[in-house]
Amino acid sequence: MATERRLHALVAEFDDVASITSAARRARESGYTRFEVYSPFPIHGIERAMGLRATRLPWLVLGAGLTGLACAFLLQWWTNAVDYPFRISGKPLFGVPANVPIAFEVTVLFAAFTAFFGMLILNRLPQHHHPIFESERFRRATDDGFFLAIEADDPRFEPRLTRGFLDGLAPRSIEECREAAPSHGVPAWIKAAIAATVAALLVPPAWIVAARFQDSARPPFHLVHDMDAQARHVGQSANPHFEDGRAMRPDVEGTVAFGEWRDDARLATGKDGESWCASIPLDVDAQLLARGRERYGIFCAPCHGLSGYGDGLVAQRASDLQEPTWVPPSSLHDPVVRGRSVGQLYDVVRNGARTMPAYAAQIPVQDSWAIVAYVRALQRSQHATLADVPEAERAALGAH
Repeated sequence: MATERRLHALVAEFDDVASITSAARRARESGYTRFEVYSPFPIHGIERAMGLRATRLPWLVLGAGLTGLACAFLLQWWTNAVDYPFRISGKPLFGVPANVPIAFEVTVLFAAFTAFFGMLILNRLPQHHHPIFESERFRRATDDGFFLAIEADDPRFEPRLTRGFLDGLAPRSIEECREAAPSHGVPAWIKAAIAATVAALLVPPAWIVAARFQDSARPPFHLVHDMDAQARHVGQSANPHFEDGRAMRPDVEGTVAFGEWRDDARLATGKDGESWCASIPLDVDAQLLARGRERYGIFCAPCHGLSGYGDGLVAQRASDLQEPTWVPPSSLHDPVVRGRSVGQLYDVVRNGARTMPAYAAQIPVQDSWAIVAYVRALQRSQHATLADVPEAERAALGAH
């Protein structure tokens, strides 16, 4: 014998926005608390007519955002300042400005998830079926129908009295809405499909866990061939696409780096044909010597010393530590060094000598010649004779 379905609500249909709004207000004033209004579009002010209170969702979103903010700062403080600190150039281990981007993102993430899932939970969603869907007339709710449903769970609900109340609102119709007939459970084939899907979804995580805890001589398998597994030829490898079979291509003959073209070979190489330059190919004046002194103090003095005797701070430190592989820098006043031409000195500055590195990448050509000019002036200052003093000033030297 069929079991009578339980009454869910009495549903009244109205003609327009004004009548449904008035009906909702009358239902609230009559003491009904569990009723819903359904319309094809949002109705301005219907929440006040129904007596709905403001939702708690904004407070939940605020709390989640503050939680995300605190978690982000706490995580970054722990990772950067406690668990794995980076000490770089005296910078603080934790600074608020540097951590603001991550904190902002986590704050938005927590707030967005709370807004989305909080809305679903507070609205008791998702509901795959609702008893009011059993009503044939309710299909007009998405077209031109306006409905007021007073649920049977309302404390003031009594079928006869509630129907009389709805009749007094002059609706177009009143319909009893009963719950759907009980189902016979989920079909067996759906259960089998769900079980098979779950089992299939567990295979990739299990395979990943197994791969992480065992060693393999085979290269990693890439589903997406990103930059660490791209098809390319590395340096010093073979490449059959070229006649010489090399992957690295030689520079085109005559290639000059941008900005490095020099019309004057003496200026660029320090050579005059096959011989070293005997003179500086620039106008040597006070300005050039001042520039050379400044560059010498930056690049040369740490090893050679300000006076050029090879007693710079780096050399002194290496001597104190008794470094076994340290090669003391040459004294610029050594007769061998003084006997070298300015072209040779320029070549040493550009290309280095012994353990001295090349400075061509750091010192421009003009500055290299300025250093050479200052070195020559420095050498002459330590080995000057009376003949180097102008005749007009020799008498003053003799008086001292």
